[in-house]
Amino acid sequence: MIAQSANRPSLVLLSFLLTLAWMAPWVPSNLWAQSSDEVHIAPKRQASAGSQSTVNGVDPAPMKPLRVDVNLVLVPVTVTDSLNRPVLTLQQQDFTLYEGGTQQRVQYFSHEDLPISVGLVLDCSSSMKNKIEYEHQALTEFFTNANNADEYFAVTVSNKPRLIASATDSIGTLQERLASSPPSGRTALFDAIYLAIAKMRTARYQRRALLIISDGGDNTSRYTRDEIKKVIEESDVLIYAIGIFDEEPIPLFKTIEERMGRNWLSELTDASGGRTIAADDRTKIPEIAAIVSRELRSQYVLGYRPGMRAGDGKWRRIAVKVAPPSPTVRFQVHYRQGYWAPTE
Repeated sequence: MIAQSANRPSLVLLSFLLTLAWMAPWVPSNLWAQSSDEVHIAPKRQASAGSQSTVNGVDPAPMKPLRVDVNLVLVPVTVTDSLNRPVLTLQQQDFTLYEGGTQQRVQYFSHEDLPISVGLVLDCSSSMKNKIEYEHQALTEFFTNANNADEYFAVTVSNKPRLIASATDSIGTLQERLASSPPSGRTALFDAIYLAIAKMRTARYQRRALLIISDGGDNTSRYTRDEIKKVIEESDVLIYAIGIFDEEPIPLFKTIEERMGRNWLSELTDASGGRTIAADDRTKIPEIAAIVSRELRSQYVLGYRPGMRAGDGKWRRIAVKVAPPSPTVRFQVHYRQGYWAPTE
């Protein structure tokens, strides 16, 4: 947090920093500008003897915490109608924003389709054997509806996460490598999300998102769900998931991971300000991928300046409301529910 000062040099510096924030061509796809420091979790579980010391080359040991100067708080918002379609015609006056129950004045408003860095987390574990063709179709639809300037990388999920394509690879190469990764092994989904968020530290664009395609199960990760949720809350990465929750195999014989997959995915995507769209019919997976791709192109970003307060590191809860055009119209509003204030 930038401290207030009565001397003129400090006021000049503050004015300069505020000007930079307003002149930026785009603002980060989260609540704050990203710093060069990394997110931090301290895993509670210790790796057993002989286990991997890294997750596909990324050291899973504690990293430096993300440091944030909350001067202009940025809130990406997605609005959809009752048919799950993005609402694209809203203006600044249609939004009302609150922090801690107190209404804030929206001082920044943007709604532009600018390039985005996208990480794909693709489940290739054994549980996907009868679903993998739909995952391939989903990628085709996702890319068809994307911005040509976007950059991508892809991580597959099996016994351990594996980076199969980076930003320097073509979409065709990514798809070919996925096709040559037949489903097998257990499901280290949480480790794969960790790897993808870590990979985002070198992303080209400030707008950053992950798309997870999975049944939501995890049965072999080193990281726990709570640890990954903490990483998500401290990152500036928006997360969407296509949850494959159809009724095959028969529910009676599903594992605990498969039974809990819907809740686990929703909990993680909600923490980022994104959402999980359930595919109870696997043939709908490609259609849902197109919806997610268009939704990433349709975000509003609201900005406000909270009152100066001590850097206590506490959670600041945010609420966003949208005025519908008539009482009979219902909107769904998706946004990150808050942010961690910086510590002094």
